[in-house]
Amino acid sequence: MNMAEMLQWLGQQYRHQSLKRGPRIVAIGGGTGLPVLLRGLKRYTENLTAIVTVADDGGSSGRLRGEFGILPPGDIRNCLVALAETETLMDRLFHYRFDQGEGLAGHNLGNLLLTALTDIAGDFQTAIQEASKVLKVRGLVLPSTLKQVVLHAELRDGTVISGESRISQSREPIRRVFLTPEGCAPVPEALEAIAAADLILIGPGSLYTSVLPILLVGEIVAAIKRSPALKCYLCNIMTQPGETTGFKASDHLQAIYEHAGRGWIDYVLVNTRSINPEKQEKYARQGASPVQVDDQALYRMGVRLIRADVLEDGELVRHDPQKLSRAVMNVLGKRRRFPSHG
Repeated sequence: MNMAEMLQWLGQQYRHQSLKRGPRIVAIGGGTGLPVLLRGLKRYTENLTAIVTVADDGGSSGRLRGEFGILPPGDIRNCLVALAETETLMDRLFHYRFDQGEGLAGHNLGNLLLTALTDIAGDFQTAIQEASKVLKVRGLVLPSTLKQVVLHAELRDGTVISGESRISQSREPIRRVFLTPEGCAPVPEALEAIAAADLILIGPGSLYTSVLPILLVGEIVAAIKRSPALKCYLCNIMTQPGETTGFKASDHLQAIYEHAGRGWIDYVLVNTRSINPEKQEKYARQGASPVQVDDQALYRMGVRLIRADVLEDGELVRHDPQKLSRAVMNVLGKRRRFPSHG
């Protein structure tokens, strides 16, 4: 080993040890929002736990759930790849989607691998652990529950619809969501991670179909409220047609409080960067608009506001992994100045 290689090895060892000593962070959600957050946070700590919704019933995940009786693997897979140590061929394989082939078209290879691992290992949680080893995942990925849950929504007109995929397509305002079976137990490791956390992050992601399904697991919410960690809600940048049409930042928080009780969130993190008119017009045609930040309403709800430019440069309006993780890490510095609600 020459001097350059030695210095590189020492740098890698130092970085690995630093990550092992990083803050203990729990991130809650699913969909496309949670992997974005995790992709940035893994640069700061290996003490990461992602608690992921298992209410998905659409696409490849829904088909595998119906045919094999396993928990939907899609959101879990996305989080595993997001936390992989480096971008490798295996990461690309986990994301690969078949576009043809009888019975294969539409399926994701990572979903199929998790299905096979579940059969080989005997249970879904062990399958996740084995996949984590293959991908060299930094942190822990956990399902919110091992129960086969169904998400339901009561709409404002009184209609009840069932299934995450149907709810996300509905254009009628949602009054509330709920799970069956009720009282489903969480994964014990999730409760342990919450109890030991320095920071608990909720979102970003679809409010009613990614975030709230986890907060409907009663023991998880109770554990969050007991935890001494700081709690921060990462507000979406855009409204979502049907789910949150016309919602301001305080409306997102209000929906969380209506489903999980009031007063336990310390901070709400919002984007400050303006979205150019062309992008706004494109999203408006789909029924989406920038989430308005109503400061005074949020203050009256007892939270503190964290403002940051967390917008990614690109065609889509979404969070930037590095900007978002930097803003999140800054939240931990607030602990010295303000007490947590606890």
